[in-house]
Amino acid sequence: MALVVALGATTLAACGDSKDDTAAGGPTTIVVDCPPQKTDNNGKSLQLWNDDVAAFQKAHPGVTVKTVSVGSQCDNPPDFTARLQGGTQADLFYGYMTDLDQVLDADAAEDITKYITADTIPNWDKVLPSIKDPFIDNGKTYGIGYAGYGLGLVINKKLFQQAGLDPAKPPATWQEVAAAAKKISALGNGIAGYQEYSAGNTGGWHFSAALYSRGGSVVSDDGKKAAFNTTEGKAVLQQLHDMRFTDNSVGEKQLLQWADLLTNAGAGKVGMYVGAPDTIKAIVTQFKGAYEDWAIGPMPGDNGPAKTTLGGGSGYFFKKGLSPAQIKAGLQWLAFEEFTPGQGQFNYVAQKGMGVPVGLPEPLIWKPGTDVQKQDDELKKANSNLNLADYAPYADNPVTIKAEPPRAQAIYAVLDAAMSAVLTQPGADINALLATAEQKVNTILSQES
Repeated sequence: MALVVALGATTLAACGDSKDDTAAGGPTTIVVDCPPQKTDNNGKSLQLWNDDVAAFQKAHPGVTVKTVSVGSQCDNPPDFTARLQGGTQADLFYGYMTDLDQVLDADAAEDITKYITADTIPNWDKVLPSIKDPFIDNGKTYGIGYAGYGLGLVINKKLFQQAGLDPAKPPATWQEVAAAAKKISALGNGIAGYQEYSAGNTGGWHFSAALYSRGGSVVSDDGKKAAFNTTEGKAVLQQLHDMRFTDNSVGEKQLLQWADLLTNAGAGKVGMYVGAPDTIKAIVTQFKGAYEDWAIGPMPGDNGPAKTTLGGGSGYFFKKGLSPAQIKAGLQWLAFEEFTPGQGQFNYVAQKGMGVPVGLPEPLIWKPGTDVQKQDDELKKANSNLNLADYAPYADNPVTIKAEPPRAQAIYAVLDAAMSAVLTQPGADINALLATAEQKVNTILSQES
């Protein structure tokens, strides 16, 4: 039976020390973090996870999978860093695609390259390189990516209709976003037509996304210099400043992080925001929203379609010091839960049977045209219980995905300052903000090189 327990640092370390038993051929225990929250889908998602753990353990006698929650945001950057520094992360610990540098700096992950085989993860050759590469350094693999996304424009259908806008046609340009936001915010009652992040590294993340959509880049092609102090970078900040202090269409409350914005969205107070399809799930499962209120379109561009959209995702790192048996068991668990159509995250039959929504255009992990990609699509469509038309603008108009920059989290932290300034200071000097950020990012990149 699956054990979902709240473990402290001492307990986590003790569970990780089970490698001594496995080395002697004894039972193998692995601790995995980031199970669904008890509140997700009224506990149904957690029940599905627990059922998967039980099924996996039955198929792999001698392997015990223990899971530990690290909060609703599995990788809250300050908490993640604290766990790395304290060595209290789980055996398989969740991380973003941008976390590899930090993990390696802390010497916190095991090289698992030689353990990745057709036996441990049978469908690994069908997975997109963009999902694998962020966990590889100098040819060595330290983690397994299992979820990918491309950012789009998420809209509140109900507010669009109330403002006289067509929810079947999400704004396709940033100019249209501004015009629609003004109409939506005019509804009053504390509603923001468009809302944006500006703290906790999320502001820099979304600055980068908006920059990409306009054809800009955060760093130079060789990754050695900042490249955002440009016409495109200034356009990102200028539009947000105008929407805050000319139209007030982004709301007065700023310095928002991930949960803040989605809490507002779940309360029906946000008309639009930049996000991936999984944020719609979060709005519903964690922040009391409703699926029927939300749709998603492609990332807007500047006076036309977006040039690119920021893509990223997440995966699991393997804690430094795990035994070979634990590494193999961890890979087998991930193969079962994250890479097999009809099982784990792709078990749409079970999800639909329990009333868990099926049909969001996620995760983006399979190579197009492969047998598993086709099988996954067919299973999802056959078991969908959502209105797929709400996601068609996004799914049918894919935007080229551009990866996050090197040292992304450190760069995002710097760019938070520019984002927060233009959203809180009427007299914000955009040129000075970008020049300061450029200098700081160049320092970060020079230290990396």
